[in-house]
Amino acid sequence: MTALAAALLAPAVQAADWSDTSIGFRTGNKFAEPFGSNDIKKNIINLTHASGYKYGTNFFNADFLMSDSKDPSSAGSSDGAHEVYIVYRHTLDLGAVTGSSFKYGPMRGLGLTAGFDANTKTDAGYNSKKRMLVLGPTVMFDVPGFLNVSLLLLKESNAPYNTFTNTSTPRYTYKTHPMLTASWGIPVSQSIPLTFEGYANFIASKGDNEFGGDTKAETNIDMQLMYDVSTLFGSKNKFKMGIEYQYWKNKFGNPTTARGAGAGPGATAKTPMIRAEYHF
Repeated sequence: MTALAAALLAPAVQAADWSDTSIGFRTGNKFAEPFGSNDIKKNIINLTHASGYKYGTNFFNADFLMSDSKDPSSAGSSDGAHEVYIVYRHTLDLGAVTGSSFKYGPMRGLGLTAGFDANTKTDAGYNSKKRMLVLGPTVMFDVPGFLNVSLLLLKESNAPYNTFTNTSTPRYTYKTHPMLTASWGIPVSQSIPLTFEGYANFIASKGDNEFGGDTKAETNIDMQLMYDVSTLFGSKNKFKMGIEYQYWKNKFGNPTTARGAGAGPGATAKTPMIRAEYHF
């Protein structure tokens, strides 16, 4: 899987036919963490880049997440945790590569997606160092804007550190498991510069965790309505504002339980946010 992913990512150095780079900010006070609180405030700065070339597309996003003290940076600290989370995906357009048409009914095309997730977080209980490779087919639907649905295999590992017990856990690789994922950006109407954007991940259990416990299937849906404010000033796709909502059940595979048992209710997040982004 690693060698094939590297081969798929190699064409990404091609010159882009189109690109969109933005910096954004979002904030909410109902974030949740397993074994922690359900009402954490986080401010998030993101850098996002999407581009397309003759044979496919690239997507990159880096989030810098800053928590309040309800998600502490270490045992006994009054400072909030900090996290960097990076996602990269490259989708190879099989129609463009082979010269064949994969258009059928609502399907516009067929691709093969490879990429990775990586994070680092400073917090009291876990200090995540996630590394994950992804690979699988993608169906591209014929809609205004875009709608892509992929079935990806995930190869994930982590190497946590607990500041309460000063215990380091050697890097542990979970069972390879599938994820059904969709991403979209669809105009709401022709007359209003409003788009419905987001992603939805449905992730199977990844087997036992690094401590020998069971993991559960995850649902992570993040969606937003974004208004192109720059149209009010004679421009387009420069500055957008909107509202966002994230629903994340069994976060990171931790089973959601009653308060005081296991990961607790913090393993499910229901988070409204406000969002703004500037496109270069």
